[in-house]
Order: sequence, then structure tokens, then C-alpha cells
Amino acid sequence: MEANHTMPYDVKESSERMDEILNASNDNYSDKDSIPSRSDLTFKNGYYVNVTAIFIDIVGSSDMTDEHKRPTLAKMYRAFLSECVAIMNAEDDCKEININGDCVWGVFETPLKRQVDNVVSVAAKLNSMIQILNYKLRKKGYSEISVGIGIDDGRALMVKAGYSGSGINDAIWMGDVVNSACHLCNKAGRNFRRVIVISSAIYNNLNEHNKNFFYRFTDACVNYYEGDIVNTSMEEWYIENCK
Repeated sequence: MEANHTMPYDVKESSERMDEILNASNDNYSDKDSIPSRSDLTFKNGYYVNVTAIFIDIVGSSDMTDEHKRPTLAKMYRAFLSECVAIMNAEDDCKEININGDCVWGVFETPLKRQVDNVVSVAAKLNSMIQILNYKLRKKGYSEISVGIGIDDGRALMVKAGYSGSGINDAIWMGDVVNSACHLCNKAGRNFRRVIVISSAIYNNLNEHNKNFFYRFTDACVNYYEGDIVNTSMEEWYIENCK
């Protein structure tokens, strides 16, 4: 969000805003069967919804700054971020997309099991896209990138956060599902793990065909599943155009 410097900071008004936020009724936070519109959010309410979250980030991104000048890095990051957003944005079930540094994450509405399978297919498209991007990076003489992708589902709290009256605000997602998907993303593609890591909750909701592409592993006594799936049509395009 872009800063708005037209409103000076006033400590008394700040204190009053804190009280207004902290004294708001807990009854303003309600359950929703589906992800609400951002227009339904105020600075006093919030909604609990069941969602699936997918995260993708670049493995070892800090090392890239030692290998490339800043304009090159900017182009590499832009190519990566733009296509991650494009893939997620093309899905009707995707309701929110966020960019944090070199990480892109999306929130998907998945009340049906087939919609969970669809999020996993999004991971396959992301994986295939990286293969195409790396081909183009090689042609430019740039370093290739590797990524990790994490997926989990569960209950999240959607709230509006920012500064009332300033025009600076955003929808914020909080809850174990967001933290867990981010955590799985940080496991994926690292320490010999495959590119995509999903929770048991995701795995159990997949159809039998998709389950066959994932392999169980245990970390800290918790079972997860990993895979390295790609999108078939994108793989065919890669073979025809990137060899």
C-alpha cells in the first residue's frame, strides 16, 4: 500500500484509535460459509472462513544478490512474481493474492474436494512455469532459480487493517492455515525435499489419482507429503519450445 503523508500524526488521536479498536465487541467477528467481499469488511468486524492457502517462494534468494546486479535481479524477480500472480489469478476459486518480497501466496475457496485438487493443479502449473522461466534465464546467462511450494487448508480470520480515514488499509489473513502453508513452503525444495509439500489435510482430500504423486515423510512427529508434479500441457509446450 502506498503511504499517504497528508495526515499528521497526533498522539491523542492515536490513543483514542487504540481504545476504539481494543474495545470493539467480539460479536463483530462471525463465521462465513464463503469468503466475503472486501467491501464487507470494516475496521470493527472480521470473518472466520475455511480456506486453502498456497505459498511459493524462491529458495536461497539472498544468495542471488551476490551473483547479479540490481537491474538484473529486478527483472528476474518481476518475471517470477508476474507469472505466479498470473497463474493464481486465472483460477475462479482464488479470492486473494499477496506478494511479500520473493513470496507469492493465494487464498482459495475450497468447500468441495475437487477444488482442493484444483489448488494442487495450480502448484503443478507453478512448477512448470519455473521450468520455462529457467530456460529463459539460462539463455540470458542468468542464474536459474529453484522454489518451494507449500499448501494447507483450515480456518482463517479475515480482517481489514490499516488506519481508518487515511485510505491506507488492506485485507489481512490470520490463522494456523496461513502460518502452516508458509511453514510448508519453507520446507519445500530445501534439504532434499521435493518442490511441493502439502499437509495431511490436503492429501486426505485429494482424489486417488493425485494422491499417487505424493510421498509421505515425517518431521517432528508430524506427517507431511511431498511431490514434484508438473502440468502436462505446459510440459509439452516446454519440450516443443524450450529445447
